[in-house]
Amino acid sequence: MPRLVALVLAGLLVACSAAAAGLNGFQSPDGRYAFLYPTGWTRVQVSGGPQVVFHDLINSDETLSLVISEVNPTNDLEKLGSAVAVGEQLRRTVIAPEGSGRQAELVEASERQEGPRTFYDLEYAVHLEDRDRHELATVVLDRGRLYTFAASTNEIRWAKVKDMFHEVVTSFTLLV
Repeated sequence: MPRLVALVLAGLLVACSAAAAGLNGFQSPDGRYAFLYPTGWTRVQVSGGPQVVFHDLINSDETLSLVISEVNPTNDLEKLGSAVAVGEQLRRTVIAPEGSGRQAELVEASERQEGPRTFYDLEYAVHLEDRDRHELATVVLDRGRLYTFAASTNEIRWAKVKDMFHEVVTSFTLLV
């Protein structure tokens, strides 16, 4: 019982800390995943795109998105490759595919453990014809689903939002 009380109190402290930092919590309707997103951002519906998209009401080119892809259920993230290999694959096929007019550089790739799950945290510099962008993403594989959770902003705003974006992206968690 004391352990349960400690867990509940820890959860309340984290929630209060997140709220104080200007972040709100989001949980999927099926209870599968959760994450934090910045206060003042709104969820938008995108047909044929990511499952979840949020964007800033003031700086509308700042976005947060979640893409869930079906993969072989016997795979784990390590079987797909290292953090660098997966980051490069995402760069070539999703962020800056050939013919897209975009160029991207994988700036950093790292691995972290959250309980039994491995997450790859990725950082990209993306070059478009008219502007440069910065993107952070985390990737995790669970039960035949590859979750790619990403936050993106204009390079001009990157220095102002990078700490918050790191907190948001690494807040993504699987609940089941």
